[in-house]
Amino acid sequence: MAIEPPQGFRTSGEEPRGTRLILVRHGEAHCNVAGIVGGPRGCTGLTALGREQAETLADRVARSHEFDQAVALYSSVLERAKHTAAIVSRALPLSEVIEDCDLCELHPGLADAMGWDEMVATFGGPDWDRDPDEPFAPQGESWSGFYERCVTAFFRLSVLHPEGQVLLFVHGGVIEQAMKLAIGAPASARLRLRTEHCSLTEIEIDAGEVRLLRYNDRAPRVVTAR
Repeated sequence: MAIEPPQGFRTSGEEPRGTRLILVRHGEAHCNVAGIVGGPRGCTGLTALGREQAETLADRVARSHEFDQAVALYSSVLERAKHTAAIVSRALPLSEVIEDCDLCELHPGLADAMGWDEMVATFGGPDWDRDPDEPFAPQGESWSGFYERCVTAFFRLSVLHPEGQVLLFVHGGVIEQAMKLAIGAPASARLRLRTEHCSLTEIEIDAGEVRLLRYNDRAPRVVTAR
């Protein structure tokens, strides 16, 4: 007599296999606080609180050793992600961080470094519920294009690292695309998540199958906004 439910009904079982992508959202950034579109020009790194959040996460992983077996570390090329990676990687045996623009937040085009009010006044702002293929701003990316870029990067990294943990220091938008992939949502979907700074989201990619292992996992000593 079978003691395991059919595939798809099981809620526990073997250890994760294949590639485990751990997506780390950056700490609070100056562009977040100032209301600035944080592309390559608009992003100027972490606030003091953002650094504290990253240090809290670094302290957690140093004590837990949960990523001691990580096979690779990657970061977006934006300063807030790079700064977070630099702080957290000091707590890991593997310290080399590879920068990858495919892990960046949605490319803002000509809206980069504008305030949000200025961006809307100048370009109107996209209506992605109506047309997910509309660019964010001239020379910028669309919502559906952002999804395709991120998903292509996730599968590319799973081929480069077919087994083990791979840490990605990324952005809330990138994490939303990973969540859509894991739950089978379309490229046009807008989940409107509340992904916290320096939280962990993990997906498993094994033989082309994607599973969500955790979302919005934060360090025990949570540093909240003041």
